[in-house]
Amino acid sequence: MTERLRIVIAEDNYLVREGTRRLLEDSGQVEVMACVSSAEELLRAVDGLRPDAVLTDIRMPPGHQLEGIEAAHAIRKQHPGIGVLVLSQHSDAAYAVQLLKDGTGGLGYLLKARVGELDELLHALREVAAGRSVVDSGVVERLVEYRARQAESPLRLLSEREIDVLREMAEGKANASIAGSLHLSESSVEKYVNSIFSKLGLSEEKLLSRRVAAVLAYLRA
Repeated sequence: MTERLRIVIAEDNYLVREGTRRLLEDSGQVEVMACVSSAEELLRAVDGLRPDAVLTDIRMPPGHQLEGIEAAHAIRKQHPGIGVLVLSQHSDAAYAVQLLKDGTGGLGYLLKARVGELDELLHALREVAAGRSVVDSGVVERLVEYRARQAESPLRLLSEREIDVLREMAEGKANASIAGSLHLSESSVEKYVNSIFSKLGLSEEKLLSRRVAAVLAYLRA
């Protein structure tokens, strides 16, 4: 049996907070160590409890601005072994870029609409706890579509088929699954993926999810 994931939840809405806690605990795969309602409480809980991962809202007291993102940066700086998954109702890619501006390892951005999709939520939590990255496919889809229309976008270097592969990658699909969806051979998909990485100038740094970086790196220009 997989060891239970130890997490802290930060959400100022009581009903959402308790509903999320119960949903995760009922899965039998998660131990919720604490539930808090502000960024300050979150940082104290993380310092004292040292969970595997944090699930936090993007907006919390006192300012209801980007407290969740700021807390995520502080946690990753002070406790690099703790993953942080930020929940947001905003599909605007700018928020995800703000979260990942200094690095993608151990960070995730998921739309609140996914909370009810338990398997996806659990997968995202385990990914960030393992030091990998997750970005909601809905956010990445908007990002890809928008940037593909920009004359200076690096995506204009990609072929139409490479864009198709990139969209499939954004949904977290492995090469075999992409091959099935696009009716390609696995070897062809591998060539497309390598070409995408090459054209976008991505490195192979340890723990850096190149599949996430492929759609985010050019935004840092």
